[in-house]
Order: sequence, then structure tokens, then C-alpha cells
Amino acid sequence: MAGRKGKRKMTVKERTLEVIARLAAEYPEADCTLDYDEAWKLLVSVRLAAQCTDARVNVVVRELYRVYPDLDSLAGAEVSDIEKIVHPCGLGNSKARDISACMRILRDEYGGKVPEDFHALLKLPGVGRKSANLIMGDVFGKPAIVTDTHCIRLSNRIGLVHDLKDPGKVEAALWEIVPPEEGNALCHRFVEHGRAVCTARTKPRCTQCCLNEVCEKNGL
Repeated sequence: MAGRKGKRKMTVKERTLEVIARLAAEYPEADCTLDYDEAWKLLVSVRLAAQCTDARVNVVVRELYRVYPDLDSLAGAEVSDIEKIVHPCGLGNSKARDISACMRILRDEYGGKVPEDFHALLKLPGVGRKSANLIMGDVFGKPAIVTDTHCIRLSNRIGLVHDLKDPGKVEAALWEIVPPEEGNALCHRFVEHGRAVCTARTKPRCTQCCLNEVCEKNGL
């Protein structure tokens, strides 16, 4: 008697759609963890968040906006004065310099508005693809994939991409398999899941994971 055939292996596209559905059910309210109420403030926060926790950034910007409550006042501030406030986020001089230059460009070239164009965003000081995608997705509701450390780690572990560490390459690979309308929310859910379950510095809690049955567990 012939043995039963093994279960068919999921395609990457099938796994991706299943991951999207499961994470959406697990984290229905996942959103950006940086506090902001205006687009320019998100630009400031995402620059400060480099090599710094979002929680610390959210504390530091309260003082920054107390002193400089609007874009014009921040654009007119001295870099050294900005640095005094943002230094707890690390890399204070370079971050203050980028924030100052970025706010000046927004004031002088864009009438105080954040441009709704990906390539224009990339030309702003201190703005890379990750930051530009965050702005496009969270502020303008456009298709976006934010390849932060959680996104890169989980995409490789789960098996959505394989042996890719470069953010640009991970982003390009995910664009091929993630429906455009799902990319931004998926990346926010990766952050939630990466902090709560599929952690980097401790052993992942695989038995508690909503993706346990569909995850390839690469590198574990």
C-alpha cells in the first residue's frame, strides 16, 4: 500500500498572504510607535530614532517642541541649540544638523509642507528609503515597505526572503510578494511581533507565535 503523500510546501506568495492575515488578526491596532501630529514632526522623530529607541525619542521631542513649537521656529534655530536638546538620542551633532537643514528646505522650498513624493523625500537631509517609506505610508497613505531591523529579521526567519540583510534588497524582494496596500501595516505589525514574540536578543517564543505553523524558522 502506497504511503500518503506529504503536505504540499507553501509557495513564498502563499506564505506571505498567510503571514499578513495572521499578523493582522494578532495585532489589529498596530501603528507607528513614534508620536507625531504633523508630518514634519514625523520626519524629525524618524531621524532621531536612528540607533535610538522610539520610546526615548518620544520623550526628547516633547522638550524640542516646547522650545520650537512649529516648523518655522525649528528651521530658524541654531544647530547647537537643537543638539543640546536631542543629544540623549545619540549622534546629537549629525542629527541636529540634518534636522536643521531639512526644516530649512521644507520652509524655503516647500512652503512648510512635507512633499508627497518619494524621490523628493529622499533628497531631504537625513532621509533614506526607510524614512521616506514611513512618511509615504503613515502620512500620505501610499503603498510603502519600511525595512527596519524587525522587518529584515522576521522576513528572513519566516521565509519571505532568504539570506538577505541589505535593507534595499529586502524591500525590493518584499515588493514582489506583498500586496501594495498591505505593506505599511505589515511592517508595523512586524515591529509589534518582533518586540513581543520573535525577539532578537532572547530566544524567540515560537510556541506562543501565531506564525508557528507557517514559519520556516531560518537561523533558529
